[in-house]
Amino acid sequence: MARKSAIPPSYYGEPHKFDPTFRGPVHNRGCTDVLCCVIFVIVILGYIVLGTVAWMHGDPRKVVYPTDSYGQFCGQQGTPNANKAILFYFNILQCANPTVLINLQCPTTQLCVSKCPDRFATYIDMQYNYRRNKSYWDYYKQFCKPGFNNPDKPVSQVLRDEDCPSMIVPSRPFLQRCFPDFITRNGTLTVANKTNFKDGHGKVRSVVDLRDAAKQERTVLSGGITSLLDAKEVGVKIFEDYASSWFWILIGLVISMLVSLIFILLLRFTAGVLFWMVIFGVIVAVGYGIWHCYWEYSTLKGKPDSDITISDIGFQTDFRVYLQLSQTWLIFMISLAVIEAIIIIVLIFLRSRVRIAIALLKEGSKAIGCIMSTLFYPIITFLLLALCIAYWAVTAVFLASSGEAVYKVMSTLPDCKYTNLTCDPETFSQSNVTKLCPGSQCTFAFYGGESLYHRYIFVLQLCNLLVFLWLVNFTIALGQCTLAGAFASYYWALRKPEDIPPCPLASSFGRALRYHTGSLAFGALILSIVQFIRIILEYLDHKLKGAHNAFTRFLLCCLKCCFWCLEHFIKFMNRNAYIMISIYGKNFCASARDAFFLLMRNVMRVAVLDKVTDFLLFLGKLLISGSVGVLAFFFFTRQIPVIQEEVPSLNYYWVPLLTVIFGSYMIAHGFFNVYAMCVDTLFLCFLLDLEKNDGSATRPYYMASSLRAILNKKNKRPEEKKKRRKKKEQPNKRH
Repeated sequence: MARKSAIPPSYYGEPHKFDPTFRGPVHNRGCTDVLCCVIFVIVILGYIVLGTVAWMHGDPRKVVYPTDSYGQFCGQQGTPNANKAILFYFNILQCANPTVLINLQCPTTQLCVSKCPDRFATYIDMQYNYRRNKSYWDYYKQFCKPGFNNPDKPVSQVLRDEDCPSMIVPSRPFLQRCFPDFITRNGTLTVANKTNFKDGHGKVRSVVDLRDAAKQERTVLSGGITSLLDAKEVGVKIFEDYASSWFWILIGLVISMLVSLIFILLLRFTAGVLFWMVIFGVIVAVGYGIWHCYWEYSTLKGKPDSDITISDIGFQTDFRVYLQLSQTWLIFMISLAVIEAIIIIVLIFLRSRVRIAIALLKEGSKAIGCIMSTLFYPIITFLLLALCIAYWAVTAVFLASSGEAVYKVMSTLPDCKYTNLTCDPETFSQSNVTKLCPGSQCTFAFYGGESLYHRYIFVLQLCNLLVFLWLVNFTIALGQCTLAGAFASYYWALRKPEDIPPCPLASSFGRALRYHTGSLAFGALILSIVQFIRIILEYLDHKLKGAHNAFTRFLLCCLKCCFWCLEHFIKFMNRNAYIMISIYGKNFCASARDAFFLLMRNVMRVAVLDKVTDFLLFLGKLLISGSVGVLAFFFFTRQIPVIQEEVPSLNYYWVPLLTVIFGSYMIAHGFFNVYAMCVDTLFLCFLLDLEKNDGSATRPYYMASSLRAILNKKNKRPEEKKKRRKKKEQPNKRH
């Protein structure tokens, strides 16, 4: 008695029923997920309102220009600081204070200047030399507060009121701010060939103190850049290399585009050869490994001390010790033998599915050859994504720069209770804070406010991020659904290419945008929420890196792993749901359900096709970027005699080389994404074709003849059907 399956027949959904009117993507369809479409349109309108409000309240100059201690922009045209584009710190040594990393502000007076100091000097030395030569004061006063012109004022009062800096050091601009001009000579850190300097308070300090202070402030500004001079010199040289080699870089990218196109079109002939050659190479390589391990094992077996087990010698940092043991090679041999057996068994039992996967890859190449316009659709996706990114970035900048200037008390004293409290710079000098906390200042801190809008700027930034993710995923979904509809039109054409409808890509784009905006927005929203949660988890992980709570870090790691898996699963399901939407025109949930059950009924075919496709496309990307990279290497290193004189003079030949390699990979990635979407669409259509049709005259198979040959399927011709009827009728007539 046959054993009944424990899985009910409806567990993986019912196979698709035959519809005699179905001839590919449904044309008479209605709008789906209308509610989500309405919400999506409202959110877009709200996003426009958010950008408008941010534009009204924000001021990008607050991000572009440095701001001095009085809340004025450095270098802004139409202001007294128009010709003063660089921010100068009165006492850079104060930036070594730990409060810099807490308050994100150096507790010293900051002024806008036209240029950075180019020499060591102190106010005391200036006042002494001023009596003999007034040029000392003319140079020094440009780093004093505007309007101060009394070099005879006592030094103690000048330093108390911070009219002028106590010292100046040779500096160079970095991010529009003056930082000491460090140079390392013979391993010794120097500034203007000096290792020590006067701080203006009667002390001699080391330039190491300047480095620590500058490093602290740079950490706030740019995340820890430590070498201004080297970074600037390298940046200038890289810019020069791009300026002299951009034409050849462009030629390299054009070559990679042509090679990618040719590779895809030739896959109809080379897909099987490439796959089986690599598989055969792997089998041969593993077989050689087994032989080599056996040879090493048999050689060491008769030697003394080679029969010691791995557990006897324990853990050794020198791996070569284990290679002297026969047991090590025995383990290697057994492991490789198991891998070899698994590969051979899988190929034996899944050979028909591998052949189907290769046939679909070849058919995908033919489909792209018939609808060449699909290869250029990624340009539309790129432009839409660029628009989304630009709008999000501008809105984020305007939101970040919203508000009025907020001033806070900055003090170098650790016990000052007024530190970090808001203050008014106009009345600060008359307050008791200067008496209770000597040396404290009322300096600009950030831009903010107390209104409802300013209190919820962080929430608005989160909304900006979420809507940005939604728009990006919707753009990608629109591209996937459009390409799926075009390739589905190819598959369901009985005679290819005669029966392919005109302009399949444009028709598919129109259907997706007109009828299924809501469904695409629904799928994009689900994915965006998961990505938004992942970003929050990454932010929390960054903030809790120094935490010593092991359970918290473990829980956070588990959540990150789970949401990573969930994101990739949703991407896979959305992709197949969009294919079903493009074919049948159902809503998102129904399409996702149908796609899921269809794939589960053919799970082995899905696994094989997915891995074979990923493998061949990865091989193609590697082949294209590698071959173009090798060609670029020989060109930029002047190893091609024919065009040796055309090679531009470069500081770093790796700058254009890496650009060509990375650009070639991205171009191949864009072309192969279209190809992968084509293969996935043809695969789902192939599965639907198997379930819906039987090869009869009324229900013919739409799959290619190569796929029918692999599955031993045939389409019966009407003439054959008539002949069979006549043969059945002839015996009846005799009787």
